[in-house]
Amino acid sequence: MRSLFDAEEQANARRAMPLAARMRPQRLDQFVGQSHLLGPGKLLRRLIDADRLGSVIFFGPPGCGKTTLASLLAGVGKKFYARLSAITDGVAQLRQVLNEAKERVETGRGKTVLFIDEIHRFNKTQQDALLGDVESGVIDLVGATTSNPYFAINSALISRSQIFQFQGLTETEIAQLLQTGLTDVERGLGETQVTLAPDAVSQLCTWCDGDARQALNVLEIAVLSSSQRPLVVTAELVRECMQRSALKFDATGEEHYDLASALIKSVRGSDVDAAIYWLARLLESGEDIRFLTRRLVILASEDIGNADPQALLMAVACMQACEFIGLPEGQLTLSQTVAYLACAPKSNACTIAIGAAREDVQTKKVLPVPNHLRDGHYAGAKKLGVGQGYLYAHDFPDGIVPQDYLGVERTYYQPTDRGFERELAERLEKIRATLRRSV
Repeated sequence: MRSLFDAEEQANARRAMPLAARMRPQRLDQFVGQSHLLGPGKLLRRLIDADRLGSVIFFGPPGCGKTTLASLLAGVGKKFYARLSAITDGVAQLRQVLNEAKERVETGRGKTVLFIDEIHRFNKTQQDALLGDVESGVIDLVGATTSNPYFAINSALISRSQIFQFQGLTETEIAQLLQTGLTDVERGLGETQVTLAPDAVSQLCTWCDGDARQALNVLEIAVLSSSQRPLVVTAELVRECMQRSALKFDATGEEHYDLASALIKSVRGSDVDAAIYWLARLLESGEDIRFLTRRLVILASEDIGNADPQALLMAVACMQACEFIGLPEGQLTLSQTVAYLACAPKSNACTIAIGAAREDVQTKKVLPVPNHLRDGHYAGAKKLGVGQGYLYAHDFPDGIVPQDYLGVERTYYQPTDRGFERELAERLEKIRATLRRSV
């Protein structure tokens, strides 16, 4: 029997919730954001309207509505809603929920929407346990993750699911939520006589980076920490209430690779300012300094090469210096090196050369070592004629001798006309002309 005081108790419990929790929509038409998924005619909206959700994975940054939308889906189709957290629940809890869902279907009580938060944290066994019931339609699985599912979720579960990428809310959408939070009497701060200055709205929208939860939390702190009524929440008050923005980063996930890719491509593209910014992002996110220096050493050969031979020396020196001094001082060496590499002339001629040579080794007939180039220093080599006919390069003018070193004529290294490789190209033309006289 329901208590006579249930309604009052629920109201009290609701008032105790943080503003961001109270502001969660109760109906789909109250949901803000993700119009690219929920707008008229969009796939997710069509699946919801047709009550044919199936298995879906929501992935995107924190505070963009993944959990909120999942909780609304059960109400749309009048289905039972079950929720698990991959952080706190294991295989036993998962099997219990799946067994109960199966019993509901068999007894005609309808399907279950099973929402699993942070689904990427389930191990392979836990994810595999879902496959049978997802395939048979016993449950509509809604998985939420901040990690790219193609990195973090089993391919078998991916193949049975629709993937929907959520985006951080726009400044307009954040501003809309903030205004509703201030004016809504039932869910928000409508009874507090508070207004939000335009510069404060702009400050919140910029700082929260599309995370509605963060924006509402700061607004609530600003209001509750000020006794003045009526109150105008200014940008200065907002800044006082903000904590340092937490950069979204997972050292093993998509953001790790995206930031590293942005750094390398900016250096390769000679945009020193962009390269310094991405370096700062990686450092602020706690990236491993050894990972950064390894990538720079690779880049120095892969993208600069002999256009500036000093680049590799610079990158190796950076690696050694950072290993010796660590952070935070290592950031100075990293910045110096990134700036140098970004401004250096670029060439991938050596990269192309070794790639082409290795492809020949793998796909063409293997070339034997010419007899005159073989090692002739062992007993009996002279009797076999090994090493005979070799011409010592230092006995010839310019140290170059017209001699065949490969057995066939092939060209792999083609210097560019950039940086030091321009000089190498001129020198190489003369060298190859001499070598061709041996053929």
